[in-house]
Amino acid sequence: MASVLDSVNQRTQLVGQNRLELLLFRLNGPQLYGINVFKVREVLQCPSLTVLPKSNPIVRGVASVRGRTLPVMDLALATEGKELKHANTGFVIITEYNTKEQGFLVSAVERIVNLNWEEIHPPPQGTGRDHYLTAVTRVDEQLVEVIDVEKVLAEVAPSSENISTDSLTEQVRISALNKKILIVDDSSVARKQVLRCLQEVGVEVVALNDGRAAYNYLHAMLEVGQNPAEEFLMMISDIEMPEMDGYTLTAAIRNEPRLKDLHILLHTSLSGIFNKAMVEKVGADDFLAKFRPDDLVDCVVARIKDVDGL
Repeated sequence: MASVLDSVNQRTQLVGQNRLELLLFRLNGPQLYGINVFKVREVLQCPSLTVLPKSNPIVRGVASVRGRTLPVMDLALATEGKELKHANTGFVIITEYNTKEQGFLVSAVERIVNLNWEEIHPPPQGTGRDHYLTAVTRVDEQLVEVIDVEKVLAEVAPSSENISTDSLTEQVRISALNKKILIVDDSSVARKQVLRCLQEVGVEVVALNDGRAAYNYLHAMLEVGQNPAEEFLMMISDIEMPEMDGYTLTAAIRNEPRLKDLHILLHTSLSGIFNKAMVEKVGADDFLAKFRPDDLVDCVVARIKDVDGL
């Protein structure tokens, strides 16, 4: 386990190379699951858990980890509907999502694998709407399922989608009516959150599932004589996505003369390791940690005012 922890602490050099590392783990059976190493802070044997009365059943309890009290969630119960067997001999993967830390209870942690995002694919068609997958891949001929952790977190502790910022004035709402925004995110939950937020602003939204789909969509616009930088107020893109990640998508757009003027906001749950230098490296205009409705609205409003000279 020490070697796994050492690897987790060392892996930040893959940014911008369309590569990622997955920490592989198991739940109740032989199926392999994966989580992006960038999200992982620590892996430890399951500590003593204190049960919280009236908490969500998926939260098996809270644990004290290096002076911090963290909720520990049962991924097997969340995704399979069955509690993890022998939880006391399992492991907890401490992660950071959307500026918050939490633990995920798993039965076994396997190893870290280095992959290209092109090897990570969206869930197969026909899996329905109720699955908890954000992507799938293969490692040593075995299927690896990447869990949509944002969906799990949204069900356990829903983020507020209320907008209270005073930047959304009537003048801005009027200006927003003829604006269009492209959003790119592989998480269905994240897409819906952003969509509802932008609908409150009043802009039209085009939503796509991954960076490759977005890049192809933008090129298709060029082929019919449309200029994406003129058609779209901005593009709001996730970073972790199958086929092509947000960093690579941004760099590809900046390297295409006909696309380079598109305004790009990277909207990410990679809050722990995310910094402005990485954004500047690929040429994004701005970044924002998920999911803060007021901050997102403020970014969109600022863009509207800049374009319309308000």
